[in-house]
Amino acid sequence: MVTTASLILPVLLSAALVWVASALIWTVLPWHKKDYAPLPDEAGTVANLAAQDLAPGQYMVPHAGSPEAMKEERVRKAFETGAAGFITVVPRGIPNMGPNMALSAALNVAVATLVAYVARLTLAPDTEYMMVFCLATTMTWMAYGVGAVQDAIWFGRPWSSVLKGFGDALIYGFLTGGVFGWLWS
Repeated sequence: MVTTASLILPVLLSAALVWVASALIWTVLPWHKKDYAPLPDEAGTVANLAAQDLAPGQYMVPHAGSPEAMKEERVRKAFETGAAGFITVVPRGIPNMGPNMALSAALNVAVATLVAYVARLTLAPDTEYMMVFCLATTMTWMAYGVGAVQDAIWFGRPWSSVLKGFGDALIYGFLTGGVFGWLWS
C-alpha cells in the first residue's frame, strides 16, 4: 500500500499548481470576463441597496419563505415583471484578497488530500502512470466542477458559466492527475 507520507509531496505540489492555474485563469485569460454583466443603473441600484444597510449574506427577491407565500399576489407580480433574483452581499470595503487566496489554497490542499485518500485506497504502489492520472484527474474534475451545476439548476447561474467552470476544473484535474501520476510510488 502507498504510504501517507509518500503522498504529501503530490498533495502540496498539485495544490500549488492548481492555485497558480486558477489565478492565471481568473486574471489573465479572457473566458471569465463576461461571467458578470453590469446593471443598467448600477449607481441607482447600489444606492438603493446601501440605503437598506444589508448585512453580508444571501438574499432572494421576491422572498417567498413558504409554498403558500409563492401564491401571494405581490410575489406572483414580482416574478411576472422579472424583478426576481438572488443577491449575495459581501462585507463593506475594498476586498482583501489575502484571506480569499489563503482559503483557496486550503481548498486546493483539501481536494488534493481527498484525491490522495481515494487513490491510496484503490491503487497499488506499482500502478501505471495513466491509471493514476485518470483516477486523480477524474476525482479532481468532479471536486471542482460538479457543485456549480446545482447553482444553475436552482439559483439561475448561467449554464455558460457552469461550462466554463467545468473547463477550469478539467485543467485542475489534468494538473493534479499529472502530478499524482508522476510522483506515485
